[in-house]
Parts: sequence; C-alpha cells; structure tokens
Amino acid sequence: MVKVNMLQYVDDTLFFCKASVKSVFNIKVILNFFELAFGLKVNFLKSRISGVGVDQTFILRFAAILNCEVMKILFKYLGMLVEGCVLG
Repeated sequence: MVKVNMLQYVDDTLFFCKASVKSVFNIKVILNFFELAFGLKVNFLKSRISGVGVDQTFILRFAAILNCEVMKILFKYLGMLVEGCVLG
C-alpha cells in the first residue's frame, strides 16, 4: 500500500508521499486517471517536483518519471516563502 496525501487550492495541487519510485509511479497513475475521467490534461512541463531530506539523484529520477522540472526548495506559494531546513 502506498499513502499519498494531497493539498489543493484553486488550480494548484500538491502531492506528499514517501520518496520512492513506487510512490511516484502511483502519482503518475492518479494523474493519468484524472485526465481520463475529466478529459483534462495535466501539463507536466509546468509541473515541478522537490523533496525534503531526499538525495538529489532520487529527485532527478522522479522528475524523469513524471517528465517535469526539479523545483528549488526556496519558493513562494500563495504569497508565502517556503524553504527547506537542514536537519541534524
């Protein structure tokens, strides 16, 4: 079983999941079913992926699976600055 959480606001959707190939493939399947069910297209070229505490090589692999860009950790969402933190 793979657990995927999501947050939606207007036309933005954020998915949160364990950093694994299986989870990323499941997100891809969810998005493909969305496209089939509603007749809409997900623009993967405008989509971005990031990870907290995840090795960059995994993030690059996940981005290739989803055909999207890697997002920088420092970004604005709904006008708020979001940045990663170093644990340890």
